[in-house]
Amino acid sequence: MPQRLLITGGTGFIGSALVKQRLAAGDQITLYSRQPQAAIAQFQGQVRSFSDWQTLNPSCVFDAVINLAGSPVVGPRWSAARKQQLLDSRVGTTAHLIAWLAQAQTRPAVLINGSAIGYYGCRGDEALDETAPPQAEFMSELCQQWEAAADKATALGLRVVCLRLGLVFCSQQDPGGALPKLVLPYYWGLGGKMGQGEQVMSWVHRDDVLAVISLAMADASFSGAYNLTAPQAPTQAQFANAVGQALHRPTWLTTPAWLINALAGEMGALFTRGQRVIPQRLLEAGYCFKYPDLKSALDVYLGEK
Repeated sequence: MPQRLLITGGTGFIGSALVKQRLAAGDQITLYSRQPQAAIAQFQGQVRSFSDWQTLNPSCVFDAVINLAGSPVVGPRWSAARKQQLLDSRVGTTAHLIAWLAQAQTRPAVLINGSAIGYYGCRGDEALDETAPPQAEFMSELCQQWEAAADKATALGLRVVCLRLGLVFCSQQDPGGALPKLVLPYYWGLGGKMGQGEQVMSWVHRDDVLAVISLAMADASFSGAYNLTAPQAPTQAQFANAVGQALHRPTWLTTPAWLINALAGEMGALFTRGQRVIPQRLLEAGYCFKYPDLKSALDVYLGEK
């Protein structure tokens, strides 16, 4: 049955694929976007869009809300102003969403909210399932505040699902996200280890993200936080070797961790420390990943070499 969906972040890497998938299924889509006309044009006029929450009528009815809005974490150094921008784009947008839901005449059944494995902080090779506590690091605090803002929808009667995403990989036919940037140096023979290469890269394919979002909308048993990462996570050195072998390129180059940290500042920990995140709750729910290991994801992006 077609659904009425309210989506934030619908023009981004994950959101745009989600919107296309749901339009193909016959759903009615309303997008929150800072550039509503551009959003409408991006989807050939098949969506509605708005930029001011006060213009969204409280009489509008939605079956589900998917909240993916947020400026990219990897980018300029995390100055105080940059950190505030990252907070505002997530926590601020979510606060506006909750305020609208509070006055909505008919409330949706579920809010599916984005989050990230940064919730756990950079913890090396420690296995982290959904019971692992957060840390006193900016990425962790950002995710904690984002999830706390979304959890306020519970008091309004909504079922809230928070998806803690790892690095999101893609297919060759529709590139984007982290993988093209990670693979690009290897084409030039400049790929290799970052630091010691022992840091774990917890990742997930976008197709699995879309599948879990659909599952979380349909299955009322889904509630709370879920790690959305592939069951098998390589170290950065294992990733480098796999890409090098697939492309028949050398992987001799090592970028010292001190250099990455010097250039990226606090953000450098995302590249040099790593996280081993386990999708325990999804596995217990019986979800079968379309791309459970690195080889399956690289094959669909690089092709069989």
